[in-house]
Amino acid sequence: MPFYKKAYNSKQKVHYPRAIVQGKPVETETIAKDLAKISTVSNSDVQAVLGDIAGVMHTRMAQGKSVHIKGLGYFRYTLNTVGVKDIKDFNFAKQVKAVHVEFIPERTKMAGGNYSRALVDSDELEWIELSPETEDTTPGDGGEGDRPEIE
Repeated sequence: MPFYKKAYNSKQKVHYPRAIVQGKPVETETIAKDLAKISTVSNSDVQAVLGDIAGVMHTRMAQGKSVHIKGLGYFRYTLNTVGVKDIKDFNFAKQVKAVHVEFIPERTKMAGGNYSRALVDSDELEWIELSPETEDTTPGDGGEGDRPEIE
């Protein structure tokens, strides 16, 4: 079950729910063990493939492609940039502030014309408010500062 906290935006003066990550991330080894349990592939084989996926994805995205992992979604590079008023001042290297990887979950058309997104089956998610009594003391609440930077 995912968790949320009540948050306040002082600029807009509104209260809103914010998704919270509890505890430490689930590591590749655990994912590999879970996948090995539900397939005919060994844990070490799964770990070997998962260990190589980032490099392979980078190579393909560096070729200007997006990467589609069936049942999961699409990955592609995006840029965080600043603009210039005059085209003569255009300088790609100076204007690009960061490179990000955008992830778009795969979607499947359901009966009735609605869509379901991979990883987000809202009918099965039960969000629980994280109160100070139930809060995990492990660092990492899912805020901006908890995301690793991409260099």
